[in-house]
Amino acid sequence: MTILIDQQVLKRLQDWTVINEKLHRIFILEDFVQALEFMNQVAIVAEKMQHHPEWSNVYKTVTVDLTTHSEGCITQLDVELATKMNDIFNQMSK
Repeated sequence: MTILIDQQVLKRLQDWTVINEKLHRIFILEDFVQALEFMNQVAIVAEKMQHHPEWSNVYKTVTVDLTTHSEGCITQLDVELATKMNDIFNQMSK
């Protein structure tokens, strides 16, 4: 797998793993409404970054995969979006 970022950076991403050459995380929220609220907040950030996740939602579970398609691998953009997603999730979980 080609990753254009330092492996140490990946290790610092809380609860993210690499699966199928993509950053992967499952977020579990309180309920369906909160899961959609999380996705809406992330969507605003992702649109501003012009970097969009591959994701799905089933009830209160949001599954996310991040990769930079134009580069064909994980890049700093993916790390930045993953970090922002963690921040949003942590704010909602307080």
